[in-house]
Amino acid sequence: MGGTSPCASCKLLRRRCTKECIFAPYFPSDDPQKFAIVHKVFGASNISKMLQELPVHQRADAVGSLVYEANARVRDPVYGCVGAISFLQSQVSQLQMQLAVAQAEILCIQMQQEPTTLPTQFDQDDKSLLLSYNNSSNYEMLPQYLTSFASSSSSSSNVFQESNPLKRESFWT
Repeated sequence: MGGTSPCASCKLLRRRCTKECIFAPYFPSDDPQKFAIVHKVFGASNISKMLQELPVHQRADAVGSLVYEANARVRDPVYGCVGAISFLQSQVSQLQMQLAVAQAEILCIQMQQEPTTLPTQFDQDDKSLLLSYNNSSNYEMLPQYLTSFASSSSSSSNVFQESNPLKRESFWT
């Protein structure tokens, strides 16, 4: 960058930083760790080639993505950010299952408190659900079914959880 201090990449690579340095706008000298980790995972030559192939307005986003993926690769060398995505997807799945169980329990409680008040319009699934409750033994079995479903879903949720779940850390360190 001319007369000012060299960018983080030029410092790490121990070379002179010119005005045309492709790394200077994205790897400032005050954040050397940012380039060091990206360099460790991708290599300076590959980063340079990627940035040169992109239009200038997309380079900052590309560097942000490279930094994110490099941090994820350092934390999880096999899966990288795909491991984090899979973990989060399994959490979403678990939470959706818990929400469905909670909604079913709410419905059960509402039906027990007000058995005569029913909505006037149903879709086909609601009609079949209500018809199955006309038999009082089925109606009385619902709380027991929900309790067993909740306990089986909580035991099966251990399949998705690892013994050491991912730590909540920023990838932008």
